[in-house]
Amino acid sequence: FRLALGSFVEEYSNKVEIITLDEETGEFPKDARCSFTHPYPCTKVMFIPDKECTKEDLLATTGDYLRIWQVSDDNEIQLKSLLNNNKSSEFCAPLTSFDWNETKLQRVGTSSIDTTCTIWDVERECVDTQLIAHDKEVYDIAWGGPEVFASVSADGSVRVFDLRDKDHSTIIYESQTPDTPLLRLGWNKQDPRYMATICMDSPVIVLDIRFPTLPVAELQGHRASMNTLAWAPHSSSHMCTAGDDSQALIWDLSSMNQPPEGGLDPILAYSAGGEINQLQWSATQPDWISIAFRNSLQILRV
Repeated sequence: FRLALGSFVEEYSNKVEIITLDEETGEFPKDARCSFTHPYPCTKVMFIPDKECTKEDLLATTGDYLRIWQVSDDNEIQLKSLLNNNKSSEFCAPLTSFDWNETKLQRVGTSSIDTTCTIWDVERECVDTQLIAHDKEVYDIAWGGPEVFASVSADGSVRVFDLRDKDHSTIIYESQTPDTPLLRLGWNKQDPRYMATICMDSPVIVLDIRFPTLPVAELQGHRASMNTLAWAPHSSSHMCTAGDDSQALIWDLSSMNQPPEGGLDPILAYSAGGEINQLQWSATQPDWISIAFRNSLQILRV
């Protein structure tokens, strides 16, 4: 039961820490070996989604570059790969996010402010594919299968790409107000017909990719901007959202095709001690959601 945390300090030198829950005490004991410095704040941190535990224990981070870190059995952490998607220069545009393919574990997709998405082969440490994905900055990327991914952008669109046909993309949704950025993207792991996106200053939009352009639900329970969302790893109809109103809300979307009058309401709500800027729903321990606000991390049992 462990978590990886990245600091957010407006300086070059930041930090990443892996913490493990002591289930007897309910505390996260400090271990200096499980911490390392990171250039700039991480835009995302993620362990390899290796359900069978057949691969080496790896952690990825994005910021200026994509970095792959190796975690040894005694919790020592070493940099394994530093991957730059700009072949002509050591400088590159910042990476806003990434996602690790759960089926083809050698594949990691990154999104960048230079309008591109890059698919990496992290075993061979090289670029597999690089696509100009949008007209403006790409803010998030998510895999929907071994060959298919989606991205969202400052141009206000959700686009789906298939690596078997790299010349085409499908626009699934566009902001109702032109050029309103889409900031985050979550693809339902249990039912890949559905994805959700966060639109700046608007509700969470839930999409059915079989019916492009029309949202199947709009989740309006937050009183301020939203920052993060996560689909339940074990259920196709539950999602958690969180934002600047200090609320983490859990939604049951099983009735979204016949929404009640007045729209859907959250089934659970938690008030944190500050604006929630990140959450994760544990794939291995689906009773737990972690939220990050201010300089605190909390884990919530649901």
